[in-house]
This record gives sequence, C-alpha cells and structure tokens, in this order.
Amino acid sequence: MSIYKDNVTGKWRVVYRYTDWTGETKQTSKRGFPTKREAQMWKHEQMLKHDAKLDMTFASFYEIYVEDKKERIRDNTWGTKNNIARTKILPYFGERKIAEIEPKDVIAWQNHLLAFKRANGKGYSASYLRKIHSQLSAIFNHAVDFYHLPSNPAQKAGNIAIEEYKEMLFWTKEEYLKFADVMMDKPVSYYAFEMLYWCGIREGELLALTPADFDFTTHTLRINKSYQRLNREDVITPPKTFKSNRFIKMPQFICDEMQDYLKMLYEPKEDERIFTISKSYLHHEMNRGSKVSGVKRIRVHDLRHPYVKPTTKKFITFFEVFRAAS
Repeated sequence: MSIYKDNVTGKWRVVYRYTDWTGETKQTSKRGFPTKREAQMWKHEQMLKHDAKLDMTFASFYEIYVEDKKERIRDNTWGTKNNIARTKILPYFGERKIAEIEPKDVIAWQNHLLAFKRANGKGYSASYLRKIHSQLSAIFNHAVDFYHLPSNPAQKAGNIAIEEYKEMLFWTKEEYLKFADVMMDKPVSYYAFEMLYWCGIREGELLALTPADFDFTTHTLRINKSYQRLNREDVITPPKTFKSNRFIKMPQFICDEMQDYLKMLYEPKEDERIFTISKSYLHHEMNRGSKVSGVKRIRVHDLRHPYVKPTTKKFITFFEVFRAAS
C-alpha cells in the first residue's frame, strides 16, 4: 500500500495491493483525493473490504454485496435492485458504519421515505415502499449470513406497514371487444392486444415471440423467453420464473389471426421477433384505445388475469375491415 502526492495536480493517490481468494496478487488504485487524510480513509476502507471485516461503511459493504450477488441475478432484476440501492438506500446509509446501524435508524429512514411527496402531492405506493425495504433487508441479511454481522436491523424494525387499497380492474369480454375495435386502425396494436387478452401472456413474453413459437397444427404457443430493454439494448432473457416456461393452447380464431399477421410481415425469420415494439408503446396504445372506445383504463398487465375468457368469439378480423373499406 502506498500513498503519494501527484506533483502535477497536487492531488493524492493510493495504490493498494492485496491477495484475492485464489491466492493471486491484485492491485487497485484511486487518485484525485484533495487531502492525504481522505486518501488514508479510502485505504482503510479497502483493507476492511478485502479482510471482510465489518468495521466499514455501508457503501463499502454494498460493493462487496454487488460482487457476491450480481452474477447470480438476472440482468433486469439486478437493474431494479441496484437502482433502488443507489437512489433510496445509499444516500441515507452510505457513509454510516454498517455494524453501527440500529433498528431506530431504519425506522427514521422509513419515515423519511413516507414523508416524500412528488410534485403532484403523491408519495411512494405501499408496494414500492415494501420493495425498497426488502432490498435493504436483503443487504443486511447477506452481511449476517456471510460476514458475521450480529443481526439484521431492518428485520427488527419491520417492513413499512401502511395500508393501501387498490381495486383490481379488468375488462369484460364486451369491454375488450370495444377496445379491440378501436385498435384495428393499427394492425400491430390489434394483434398484440389479441395475444395479450386471449392467451394471457405477459408483455415481455409477447414482445419476445418469434414465428417458431407458433404451432398452428396443434394450436399451441410456446413461451420460453422474455424481452427486456436494458441499457438501450434489446435483451432476450428466460421467462420470469421456471414455471413460466409453458405451452398455451390457442383458440382457432387466434390461430387464424396470427397466420394473417405473419403474412403481413416481410418474410420474418423463424427466430426473429414479430412484435418489434416496446412496452411503452403498448401502454400508449392502451391509453389511446381506452379513451376512444370509452372503456375504463386498466393496466396492460391486468389483461392476463384469468377471468372467464371463452375460446370462441364473434369478431371481425382486420382483413375483413380492410376488404370492406376497399
């Protein structure tokens, strides 16, 4: 370990060498410290991290948590967890010594979150508050399970218990057909919502569908992947859970409609996405269709709830409308 001052910039730099778990010698460094004291503090934190001693800040332990957990969690899930930690947890606990954080400190943090109000006067939802608290508790649990922290202060404080009433909204068949009629002006929107409503699949599963997933002979649809937009890139991942890998029986009219839709596309490859739209596009179209049709606005996700959906319907296909207009 060496600490020295850069004569050009006048800033302090630390070079730290250590032995990793394989016995290999590694080196890390950081420059730009205004004072020698700040450089020494950073050096001390690095020594604690590599010795796995909990006389360190919460922010330093979070770096250990990231190294331990990141590769074990799906990218989209990790993105959510990391964002919560960076924006809701580290700003409050980051500079505190992790071993000195008590349940009363967690309660004070919870009250801080409860007091937050957006420009419209609304705070965080109860479900989001519980998710934030669960992430804090997960970090402390990791310290308890693997780094000898005596107890989890977030667990002792308890989750953020506030009541929230949320009515579960869904469409009747008649309401959906009104909505679908409005969607016929945009084929990709119409067929996307047909799949969501009648097959009960998730948005990510819809957006990952390829021609190879359809078997029109057996009337089955294969669900074995999901689409995500991560760091401005299209990413195909496994479905949400292992049980989400499944085959869905499609009614005859959906088979007919999807064969019509595939004919509209320009010779799609078997492994090529057939709905090259985004989740935000679906939400925008849900807003538009609800407003024009006059049916209540529900979440796109709520289309998949297993309310009674008959396997046949009286419907006019997009092509019938097109032919009539011609």
